[in-house]
Amino acid sequence: MASYDIASDDRILSSGAEALTAAQNTAEPFGPLTPAMFHVLLALAGDDLHGYAILKEVELRTGGKVRLSTGTLYGIIKRLLNDGLIVELRSRPSETDDERRRYYRLTPKGRQVATAEAERMDEILSIARSRNLLKKTRTA
Repeated sequence: MASYDIASDDRILSSGAEALTAAQNTAEPFGPLTPAMFHVLLALAGDDLHGYAILKEVELRTGGKVRLSTGTLYGIIKRLLNDGLIVELRSRPSETDDERRRYYRLTPKGRQVATAEAERMDEILSIARSRNLLKKTRTA
């Protein structure tokens, strides 16, 4: 590798390489995300949720293939909060809601990171399809 080459994402980029997209630039310090972290971001991309609802959303969206433990979930939540990818909401969706529940929302930065991760995964799946490892495109 020449001194002007830069290793990035397991690729070697020459000094004339294309610039990263805004989403890739934002996601670089965070990605690739662990599958569990990505599932939590995906769950929060739809709605503001509390911890138990995140667990159920992940389980539902994966057909039960991914079941996060509460310990794993709250470790992920702590990291996502510290990284500024999610925020804890002060308001509650309903007065009758259990006051112990804490609700979380994806931040704009969190959405950018999740988008960049989805794009990264899409690129990998495109390669797998081109190698006939996947038969057809699946929809959510």
